[in-house]
Amino acid sequence: EMDAAATKFDLTLSVGERPHGLVAAIEYNRDLFDPATVDRLLAGFASLLSAFLASPEAPISELPLLTAAGRAQLLVEWNDTAPVPAFSVTGCLHERFEAAVDREPDARAVASLAGALTRGELEARSNRLAHHLRRLGVGPELPVGICLPRSLGMVTALLAVLKAGGAYLPLDPAYPRERLELMLADSGASLVLSEERLLGRLPDSFPAVCLDRDAVAVSACPDTRPASLAGPGNLAYLIYTSGSTGRPKGVAIEHRSAAALLLWAEGVFPAPERAGVLASTSICFDLSVFELFLPLGSGGTVILADNALELPRLSAAAEVTLINTVPSAIAELVRGDGLPASARTVNLAGEPLPGALVEEIYVTGGVERVWNLYGPSEDTTYSTFAAIPRRGPGPPAIGRPVAGSQAYLLDTGQQPVPLGVPGELYLGGHGLARGYLGRPELTAERFVPAPFSGEPGARLYRTGDLARHRADGELLFLGRLDHQVKVRGFRIELGEIEATLRSHPAVAEAVVLAREARDAQRLVAYVVANGEQAAPLPIEGLRGFLRAKLPAHMVPWAFVPLAALPRNANGKLNRAALPDPERESWSAAAVMEEPRSEAERKIAAIWQELLGLDRVSIHDNFFDSGGHSLLAIRVYHRLKAAFGRELPLVALFEHPTIGALARFLERGEETPVSRQRGQERGAKRREAARRRSRTEHEPQEP
Repeated sequence: EMDAAATKFDLTLSVGERPHGLVAAIEYNRDLFDPATVDRLLAGFASLLSAFLASPEAPISELPLLTAAGRAQLLVEWNDTAPVPAFSVTGCLHERFEAAVDREPDARAVASLAGALTRGELEARSNRLAHHLRRLGVGPELPVGICLPRSLGMVTALLAVLKAGGAYLPLDPAYPRERLELMLADSGASLVLSEERLLGRLPDSFPAVCLDRDAVAVSACPDTRPASLAGPGNLAYLIYTSGSTGRPKGVAIEHRSAAALLLWAEGVFPAPERAGVLASTSICFDLSVFELFLPLGSGGTVILADNALELPRLSAAAEVTLINTVPSAIAELVRGDGLPASARTVNLAGEPLPGALVEEIYVTGGVERVWNLYGPSEDTTYSTFAAIPRRGPGPPAIGRPVAGSQAYLLDTGQQPVPLGVPGELYLGGHGLARGYLGRPELTAERFVPAPFSGEPGARLYRTGDLARHRADGELLFLGRLDHQVKVRGFRIELGEIEATLRSHPAVAEAVVLAREARDAQRLVAYVVANGEQAAPLPIEGLRGFLRAKLPAHMVPWAFVPLAALPRNANGKLNRAALPDPERESWSAAAVMEEPRSEAERKIAAIWQELLGLDRVSIHDNFFDSGGHSLLAIRVYHRLKAAFGRELPLVALFEHPTIGALARFLERGEETPVSRQRGQERGAKRREAARRRSRTEHEPQEP
């Protein structure tokens, strides 16, 4: 080893011949390499030479760089996770809840702005609905759609479907109708649980049980617990993820995989930490499985919110002890001083975690532990985890495998890569999904035989993620090997957006990228018109076309028309040559009209700063201009300061243009949603006052 000034190169290997054989010496820069790393390099080189002498005819690409000890460390030692109890003990998701009911029937199970339910009350409601579903033919392996707002009824419906023996299919009411129709058809669901006002979102005449319309029929069913028909190996739920071919794919998760996740979580998060779990993730995403079923089955309370940014306004905010969300959402909560003092644990997943954000979380409120978690839907929510300390060295790791799981970094030949070398992350163990519903070819492509497992039939899931091991065995996430991206925690296959755009009659070619803009990833679509398109491509027409087919988080922020896509000399697409979007690429305003009133000028100034815009029209839409729900909370705080009064966050969603929002603020009106919520809060306060009055005047037992 030598000082940086004394070395000609960062790393130099010298080999000389001696009478007794070859002698190798290595010279390295101590600023770049430590002795342990160099020792591993030398050991790997010696292993390679030994393998070559033993098999001189073998291709060098097939010769091992790992020593036997190094291979054992990567494959065995760092995957020696705690065992998971037998699945016959863990049972099904709903059985875990039923066991919690038997222990504490009067404990509160779920709380929302509209009220709360004890475990016994939730058990009775879900039992009645389960009996009703049984009469309609619901049973094992049958998916039942759930198209409901985040409410007590939604939690009841989830449990009822499982109690009836079926599997739930989450359907977000905000998704385009065409998307919901596709998911229902692909899943084979024959029934949906919903509300009468949402039936227009579903296919015409699709069989549905409406919790409001059919309340009398459901209430006539017995509230006794139905005999369980499903077993640990039956389907529990389907999660539809973005598909690279333009068709979303349903990930099929069995009860035993979800139960294994919850058993691991109970061992990692003590009861006081999971006493109040914020449930803010849509049930269409698998973080919701942790948020809902961990507290339901282990003695905590589910605290429902429409999204994580609603936390400061929840009536039960002071009871939240565990927050489970994405880094971009927690960053907005920290920025707006929205973390309650009761929060002790913060779980972050779905996006790379910046180290600076970890420090901000620790210095805000009373948070004691920050966890970085990683996992695809295909491995039941979480696959690896790491406790991130304050002022930790380097970028936060994604850690080691959860109990009963394995994580391997493999090369293109599915052999382990040496320590420190990037490799594709493969996952194995109890969390693996059954596969993709009705997609055997895709299942075989992504779920492959485990090449070094002693268990017959063992599989590994190819994540497509690139990672490497630190010297202590912790995994570091490096990025993707394909064109899948994460935007604000949403997993998006860019190929699906591209395929949908190409189905537009005016589009010949389309490419979509995720670009960094104003500290956030934003989708940008590059489109080439077909030869018959005389007029310029209509940006708002393309945006509306995608809105009718894709969820909002998959609609690009900007659309850039091109005469042709840039290509390399070999004819391949040159993504690096795609230009940055300019203002006309995203603006949906038909007329550029400058702000006129004082209110419009205040709003415009806030938009320009937070959206990074040079000019804005009063007709520009906040969300079409690059805004999103996380950025809306920052606009909300700035508007409060600029106008010197409280205003509902929902106002920005109901009045998304500068002109409309200015008129609303000038009138000082309530929005329909805020008025309804105010009435609900007023009714709750009046009911609480009546209860206090009765308590004060009723005789008390000695």
